[in-house]
Amino acid sequence: MTIRENISKLLKEAMIKKDMKLTNTLRLVLAALKDKDISSRINGNSTGINETEIISLLQNMIKQRNVSIEMYIQGKRDDLVKIEEDEIKVISNFLPEQLSQSEIDDVIIKTIQSSGANSIKDMGKVINLIKDEYNGKMDFGVVSKIIKEKLLNL
Repeated sequence: MTIRENISKLLKEAMIKKDMKLTNTLRLVLAALKDKDISSRINGNSTGINETEIISLLQNMIKQRNVSIEMYIQGKRDDLVKIEEDEIKVISNFLPEQLSQSEIDDVIIKTIQSSGANSIKDMGKVINLIKDEYNGKMDFGVVSKIIKEKLLNL
């Protein structure tokens, strides 16, 4: 079952159960998906966005909510923090399982060694190799910092 089908199925179940928090979050996700589909159709893609792009969209939605949480904490709006945290939990359920920190370190070390990277100039090559295999399974903002640190220390 695709991510899109899974979201639609859960939305129907949430509506039947009258779970308004879940229903509202799933509607937000589907609205974002439809918006991206429309954008991709303008560029000639008649089928809409693919699974990889959906994963990227969901990760961006989580990042947006994390930024909102920081602002709400500063504004002492604990009620809104809770809503954003709940939305993150729902959205995260559709993402592939994230790798642990030790698994990420292992992947980075193995990729650096196998690619023959020996300076910071090779950072893009290493990131692309990791993205090809592990897209959606790790936060590449964090990964790029680790790669940079390891390449600088070679």
